[in-house]
Amino acid sequence: MASFLSFSAISSAPTSLTTLRTRPPTSHFRNRIGVRCSYAEAATIRDDLKSATIDVVADIKTERVVVLGGSGFVGSAICKAAVSKGIEVISLSRSGRPTYPNSWVDQVNWVTGDVFYVNWDEVLVGATAVVSTLGGFGSEEQMLRINGEANVVSVNAAKDYGIPKFILISVHDYNLPSFILSTGYFTGKRKAEAEVLSKYPNSGVVLRPGFIYGKRRVDGFEIPLDLIGEPVERILRATESFTRPLSSLPASDLLLAPPVSVDDVALAAINAVSDDDFFGIFTIEQIKEAAEKVRV
Repeated sequence: MASFLSFSAISSAPTSLTTLRTRPPTSHFRNRIGVRCSYAEAATIRDDLKSATIDVVADIKTERVVVLGGSGFVGSAICKAAVSKGIEVISLSRSGRPTYPNSWVDQVNWVTGDVFYVNWDEVLVGATAVVSTLGGFGSEEQMLRINGEANVVSVNAAKDYGIPKFILISVHDYNLPSFILSTGYFTGKRKAEAEVLSKYPNSGVVLRPGFIYGKRRVDGFEIPLDLIGEPVERILRATESFTRPLSSLPASDLLLAPPVSVDDVALAAINAVSDDDFFGIFTIEQIKEAAEKVRV
């Protein structure tokens, strides 16, 4: 199954002002440039504009991203990737700031809180995108709440605050039979997906990775999931032409779906933040393709 964070953030302008917006279609992040002009001859527009005085003030702002569950395995990778791209980052999670030292950690605004009780004014004001890594396992009721309700609450809060984009880290369905997909884990995930695509039909993003590997920290210990995931990914890629006919079999993707690096998931999320043409549901291969677009 995919690796997800468990319970991390749960329980009329003046006439003298002209604004120009520029957005390079392939840039890694979006710039907004405001240009203010004032004319010496304000009362009368003369033909001889060469004598007019023009003052130009440029205000350049990068993206401001809120990562829900930013201190978890996937969330911290997204925070780190965003910082590396010059994006301002706010993390909301129940555990707050990570305890391990790292230079990028100092560049994130760590907010401790629960999406069900947080004061969203402290988190969402001024944000340009929200990325949710919320999810986890437990009883049926807990999984519906963590994977579904927590994300639904977050989507609606983002919408109410006018945040233009919402990115959800969801999960691949592994071609599982319907009786398994009807469990709280998958039902919650799909409920969250439906809310994102409903509230953000032209900008919402759902990433559906399979097993996510990388170096995961648990209780101060580092678990090298990449020692398993990376070689498995290479083997599956090398044998893809032979195993493809088996992909239609029920639950076949439990063995055949290639693992995804946590760095690829993070970079795909960053691509979603910066690319306005990137929206909808994205499969494992599409996640890897999106990651390549912003990889340096």
